[in-house]
Amino acid sequence: MGSGMTMITKPHDRSALEQEQFLKILSREDAIARFEAALFPRAISSEMRRLADALGAALAEDVTAPIDVPPFDRSNVDGFAVRSADLAAAGEVSPVRLVLNNETIHCGTAPTLQVAAGTATPIATGGPLPRGADAVVMVEHTQPAGSDAIDVRRAVSPGQFVSYAGSDIARGEALLRTGTIIGSREIGMLAACGIAGVTVARKPRVAVISTGDELVQPGEALAPAEIYDTNGAIVAAAIDENGGEAVFLGAIPDDEAKLEAAMRSALADADMLVLSGGTSKGAGDLSHRIINRLGAPGIIAHGVALKPGKPLCLAVCDGKPVVILPGFPTSAMFTFHDMIVPVLRRMAGLPPRSDAKVSATVPVRIASELGRTEFVMVSLVEGNNGLIAYPSGKGSGAITSFAQADGFLRIDALADQMPAGTDAEVTLFTPHVRVPDLVIVGSHCTGLDLVTAQLAHAGLSVRSIAVGSLGGLAAAKRGECDLAPIHLFDDKSETYNTPYLVDGLELVPGWRRMQGIVFRKGDKRFEGLGATEAVAAALADPACIMVNRNQGAGTRILIDRLLGEARPEGYWNQPRSHNAVAAAVAQHRADWGMTIAPVAHAANLGFIPFAEEHYDFALVTARKQRPAVQAFLDALGSDEARTALERAGFRPA
Repeated sequence: MGSGMTMITKPHDRSALEQEQFLKILSREDAIARFEAALFPRAISSEMRRLADALGAALAEDVTAPIDVPPFDRSNVDGFAVRSADLAAAGEVSPVRLVLNNETIHCGTAPTLQVAAGTATPIATGGPLPRGADAVVMVEHTQPAGSDAIDVRRAVSPGQFVSYAGSDIARGEALLRTGTIIGSREIGMLAACGIAGVTVARKPRVAVISTGDELVQPGEALAPAEIYDTNGAIVAAAIDENGGEAVFLGAIPDDEAKLEAAMRSALADADMLVLSGGTSKGAGDLSHRIINRLGAPGIIAHGVALKPGKPLCLAVCDGKPVVILPGFPTSAMFTFHDMIVPVLRRMAGLPPRSDAKVSATVPVRIASELGRTEFVMVSLVEGNNGLIAYPSGKGSGAITSFAQADGFLRIDALADQMPAGTDAEVTLFTPHVRVPDLVIVGSHCTGLDLVTAQLAHAGLSVRSIAVGSLGGLAAAKRGECDLAPIHLFDDKSETYNTPYLVDGLELVPGWRRMQGIVFRKGDKRFEGLGATEAVAAALADPACIMVNRNQGAGTRILIDRLLGEARPEGYWNQPRSHNAVAAAVAQHRADWGMTIAPVAHAANLGFIPFAEEHYDFALVTARKQRPAVQAFLDALGSDEARTALERAGFRPA
């Protein structure tokens, strides 16, 4: 701001509010440090639970053994309790005869007779060792000598086949430490000591509120411009996964009074409050204003130099953490796992996560925003020289980015890119990564799912990464995938795909799909025309808006052939999928575009055929004999797949 200028912010001046709220952007590390300093140290709430109900809980205090385990000296085998000194001279040629005492010791039987010199007492596995005995001889190493004696042909050492009292667990020994997660093994240890209940950390109750007029709960019908509330469900599940007890309070509309009432009620009942959404009508700003009225110290950090996750807001109101997550699902979940989960686990008495890491090569350049630590989600595949980390390019609004990624890599705030070929450390979302059996990189088609379904049903994992035909070819040349789906037309030869192959790649015919002009049924500008005439009619009407496709897409090549030098309104609107083109036309954001027939019919749109394109596969020859590749080729040629493709509107090659 210039000298002497004062910024006046009106309640509904959205741009001014956004400018104001991000004036003090903190680094990720500073934001975490301030948040934790305002919350800790704090006592962990605890409760007593019966052993049967303690599974998965964290111990709130150390447990010491109240007894010895075993509580007495016991036999490890079926045999005879003996005095080892009696058998010092025993051998195969010089057996020692022992007289049997008139009792047999079983589990749960207390001995009554002493083992005197020259005698032995029959004893079962787990039976308590009688007075006078210091070893057990296995029954296999003895022979009966009448009804009341045995011959022993092997010497024994003191303590042989005996477990002494406390040899497993000693009375007063630290059995389990605070913070230990109780699993089946821990329950076994506690039960062995006769412990019927333990003091565990009480799960923090975490209230979850979604905000926004546009949100609809799953199961209800969507009206125009509405979306399903994804964050509510996914945040609640993540809380439960990390030691909390989520209480979902639903979606609150963008009304300050209603939102404040809901937040106050939530904080009165819960240990923590998490909000997400607020992307419409300044609702995010509503939440921030309300927080400052809910308790001290209030907002700790608002705006973090993090991508995704810049809008994150961290607050503490009278000792209770309040978090406002970004509205986009991927941003919300990443910031939650990165910055909120450590705090939640600490409140729940759980140890920090132990994240597994692997090294992988990044095959493409990743641009980054200077000044913000960026976390990029990646999918891992096996390359020629180790793991390859493919970045997810779907953006912070994509649900599948988080669900389908194997982990993430970090780009430092001082870097504006990660160059192609970088060896990066990938933090895994799960303790182990399973590299997929089959990797497909290139152009996506709904028909692909019909073929790979057979592999999935057979237990093979398939990873399909949509990067377009040209991106798939580049990946295949580098040996980063098994197959690259392509549909590229060569003007010189007027053929599909084959001219684009190089040494090491071979063509596997896939299927044919009809490309054409899509429009809303009843639009007289297009009804009854051929594709060339329809485009000419669209170009003649300045009010007619098109929707294009992205550079590198086979569909884009066809569109540019039809348009020539023309660049009509909507030309620079370039979505990356057939479905997005159909949606733009169906929702009146555009009047025409080019997509494939199955997508047009599914959207109930008019369709003018233009060209049947070849959707084929560039197969990496060196990988042809891999079992998963052979399974794919078998599935592609099967009657089941061909029938499914034909039913969906494709024509198998």
